[in-house]
Amino acid sequence: MINKRDINCKILICKLSIIVCLFITFQESNANAVPTSNSIEIENTSLVLKSNSFNADRKSFFQLGDKYERLKRGLTVVHFMSNKTYEFRTFDTYDNQDETKQLVTILSNMVKDKAIFAILAHDSASSGKIFESEQFAALGFTALSKLQNRQAYLMNSINGSINESVDDLTIEKQFDFKIEISDKKIYFPKIKYDFEPNVNRYIAHAGGEVNGIKSTNTKEALDQNYAKGFRMFELDIIETSDGHLVAAHDWNMWSRFTDFGGTLPPTHAEFIKEKIYGDYTLLDFEGINKWFSEHPDATLVTDKVNDPIAFANTFIDKDRLVMELFSVMAVEEAAQNGIHTMISHKPFFSLGKNKIDFLEINNIKHVALSRRAIESNTKLLLQLKKNGIKVYVYHVSFDDGKDEAYVQENEIGLVYGMYADKWVFDNVVPKSSK
Repeated sequence: MINKRDINCKILICKLSIIVCLFITFQESNANAVPTSNSIEIENTSLVLKSNSFNADRKSFFQLGDKYERLKRGLTVVHFMSNKTYEFRTFDTYDNQDETKQLVTILSNMVKDKAIFAILAHDSASSGKIFESEQFAALGFTALSKLQNRQAYLMNSINGSINESVDDLTIEKQFDFKIEISDKKIYFPKIKYDFEPNVNRYIAHAGGEVNGIKSTNTKEALDQNYAKGFRMFELDIIETSDGHLVAAHDWNMWSRFTDFGGTLPPTHAEFIKEKIYGDYTLLDFEGINKWFSEHPDATLVTDKVNDPIAFANTFIDKDRLVMELFSVMAVEEAAQNGIHTMISHKPFFSLGKNKIDFLEINNIKHVALSRRAIESNTKLLLQLKKNGIKVYVYHVSFDDGKDEAYVQENEIGLVYGMYADKWVFDNVVPKSSK
């Protein structure tokens, strides 16, 4: 007769033997493993590469995780330093042979270093083939060497070899970017521009953010952002139906903020009795003058209004007023009447080759530009800086990852300052200058 207790003992011994064998196997496999000192913890990150030809009428771009980069004309090289970090540079290969030669050198080094990288084209070849086609072919970029005028082109070395695609309209590749990379080599070192910290480098956009809400143009926005450190405040100035100047971004946004159900634009009486989200106080001209009279170290920067003399004569202190103006005629009119002027993006670029001469003749010390214009106008920005012209950029936070902190870290010094929704400059501006 079989003893049940003996059976249980045999089962237990068998289980213990299996555990010991597994432990010995695990130890042996670890003893034979080669340590990888450069390995990093890998997480899945989505990567999108999209090259549009000129005829697609859309910018090429790449996106790694939540970081998105719109690309300008030429060939853009993206060097992946990990599965979450990268550096990139665009070479204007369309009409610049010197830049194309620089690109050949960079790609030669990357191929030799076995770097993980990608290339995206956007309107990169002028008439006929791309410059230096023989050199690209010698490096293994066969399709690139044959690239024709305005074609889309993508290349990546994610699997360790050169993979190329060409199309007459558009190419898009998506990857689950789980790849072991730890590459500390810098191919595109950032240029750092010297600047002295100054509170007047930062303009509170539409009064600045108030409790997480942007573009309110309200008294509470001015109060909160003055307390945080801003001393320059942009307000959008528009007209009510009966001709009163008030602070609001536009009437459609204002009506959404206030739940106003009447006809747009409202009358002054209708405007002033409303509140944004039921909490925030609207500003008419009397309210604007009152606030700036109570804050004598604050400067008003206007937006949308283009009648400099009428506005400046009504504002409480013309010396604490900078007016962004939107036509060459308005800029000249302001200059003739001693009004501090900031020429806006479109009239500035309409000046052609005589930009700096025009600014000097009219004593214009401020320019407002989209930050999207920075990359393609570096030389011009350096000339403006040399001539004492203060360039403020807007469109901050319009592109993913290009927020106030990014502009501060990468672009202040090349440009003078920025329109900012948030105050993030406590570690930059000395307390004595607030």
